[in-house]
Amino acid sequence: MVCLVSPLINFPRKNHERCHRVLLLASSDLSGHRLHQVSTRIYSSGNLSCDADEQTRVVGMAMNGGDGPHSYAENSAYQRGYFEAAKEVLKDEIVAKLDVNPTSTWFRIADLGCSTGPNTYLAVETIVEAVEQRFKSEPGLDSPPTPEIEVLFNDTPLNDFNTLLRCLPPERRYYATAAPGSFYGRLFPKASIQMAYSSCSICWLSGIPKEVADETSPAWNRGSIHYDNVARKRVFEAYVAQFAKDMEVFLRTRAEEVVSGGLMALLVAAVPDIMPDSVTTVATEIEVLGSCLVDMAKQGMISEEQVDTFNLPLYYTRPEELKELIIRNGSFSIERMEILNNKKEHVTMPMSVERRAMFVRAFTEGLLGQHFGSSIVDELFDRYAKKIAISSFYLKPDNHKTLMLFVLLKRMK
Repeated sequence: MVCLVSPLINFPRKNHERCHRVLLLASSDLSGHRLHQVSTRIYSSGNLSCDADEQTRVVGMAMNGGDGPHSYAENSAYQRGYFEAAKEVLKDEIVAKLDVNPTSTWFRIADLGCSTGPNTYLAVETIVEAVEQRFKSEPGLDSPPTPEIEVLFNDTPLNDFNTLLRCLPPERRYYATAAPGSFYGRLFPKASIQMAYSSCSICWLSGIPKEVADETSPAWNRGSIHYDNVARKRVFEAYVAQFAKDMEVFLRTRAEEVVSGGLMALLVAAVPDIMPDSVTTVATEIEVLGSCLVDMAKQGMISEEQVDTFNLPLYYTRPEELKELIIRNGSFSIERMEILNNKKEHVTMPMSVERRAMFVRAFTEGLLGQHFGSSIVDELFDRYAKKIAISSFYLKPDNHKTLMLFVLLKRMK
């Protein structure tokens, strides 16, 4: 396989321009004489573009790129385990419930919040297999055609698309396109997606609820970086409201992009319905991180103001809450919604102090570095690891209250 990689290109856009294509990577399978072009698409129109402040708000984060020891690619086995638990259900549901046009010559899949690493390739390969099986099972055709499949890999513009595209499986049965942009807004033309998929992504909000960073607000989250178990009720309510707004935008824009009868599969990090508001975070992991930042502020390594103005845009919904938001939107029918069986052979949280610190670092370092500066990150996670090591509570699987939902939605006609 020969790869030709060029950097992202910045260029001016005009309001009337509908679509720009920038070549990022072309791969040639010399033995098979096949050529795949991998590109980015930036869709814009007068009502889809956003100003600089809005763009900064919605695209200012990404998982750690590359393939080094602190990368998301090397520290996402936990997320991959949940996909393994959902894999067979996902395949069966696509084969049983996807509406297809048996004479269609193309089929488009979107992975929303793909990040980098093997997890997205595994999910896409599973979906492609299921789609091919669905076309072959279409009644009344002796030799059903196999459509050409395009996969749109979406994440924020800060995502490491170069690593993502460079490591694409060489024997893939699909064309690959990078689609940078926030999924809390339109990404693709109307009715252009037959199958959408998102794993462990919609728990990330479009931005911080503005109230929690406003010192004049009752929801000001002073001295904390999340809605942890010592936070005031107003902070939690601000996160709930932000999630509701974001989900409405997410569902409304996907409803414009997904064809009638098309499917959207979601793996959603959540907490049980019966959990009280005071313990809705993931086993106090973020509390520990926040306490390390407070300690560093007390020692003058960072300022208290920096801590007071930093909050993680992360929210864990409840099953009934998510169900209500989907029903309220009214664009999709809920075909299946269930808590995934947490099989220990599939899903294991890192149980060593070192691996646990790298796991948390992989999805928080980008935001931390932007706000506090990259120079404090090593020290921060050294402190984090030491605090985790002091108490066995954090390394016991039974103390983790998060769960994973499998949700299959169908675009209503």
